[in-house]
Amino acid sequence: MGGNIPTREQCLTLMEQYGMLANIRAHSLLVTRVAEVLLNGLMAGNPSGVGLPEKELVQAGALLHDIAKTICLNQDCLHAQKGRDICLEHGYPAIGEIVCEHVLLKEFSPERYAQGIFYAKEIVYYADKRVCHDTIVSIEERLTYILERYGNNDEERFQRIRDNFRRCRILEDSLFSRIHFAPEELAERVADSARG
Repeated sequence: MGGNIPTREQCLTLMEQYGMLANIRAHSLLVTRVAEVLLNGLMAGNPSGVGLPEKELVQAGALLHDIAKTICLNQDCLHAQKGRDICLEHGYPAIGEIVCEHVLLKEFSPERYAQGIFYAKEIVYYADKRVCHDTIVSIEERLTYILERYGNNDEERFQRIRDNFRRCRILEDSLFSRIHFAPEELAERVADSARG
C-alpha cells in the first residue's frame, strides 16, 4: 500500500490543526502504542515481515484514526468518513483507508489472517477496540462501553455492534495465534514498551 505516509511529527501537527481534544489525543497516542506492540509481536514471529504492513503506515493510521472526532462532536457527521476525507485532502490516501475502517472493517478475511497476512487497517481497528478513553481494556469491556454509549436502546443497533465485536474476537484470535503473549498481557506489554 505504502505511498505518501505522514511522519509522527506531521500527524501531531494535524492533530493540532484539527483541534483534537486532549482526551481524544491521549486515546490516539495509546492506540498507537498498542498497535506498535501488536506489530512488533507479529514481527517477532515473522522476522521477514512478509504479509505484514509497514510500521510507519500502522503508526500514522493509529495516530490519525480519530482526526475528525472533535469536529464530529460539534457537527452531525461520521468521524471515520470525515477523517478519511481529511486524509485525502492532505494527500494521504493509504491513511484515509485505515481511518475510514477503524470503526468497522469493510473486508473481513479470516482465511487471510490464518495465513498470517494482516493489513495496517486491521491492526489499528483491533488496537482501537482495546482502548477505552486512555485505558487498555478487554474486548468484552469495550463492547459493554460501546453498547451503553452508542446503542441508543435500539435492538437492531445493538446487534450490529455485537456482530462487529464478534468479528473483532476472531481477529484477536488470529493475531494472538502469531504473537508470543496473550491478549490479557497486552496492557503490561504496552507499559513495558513505554518504559523501555
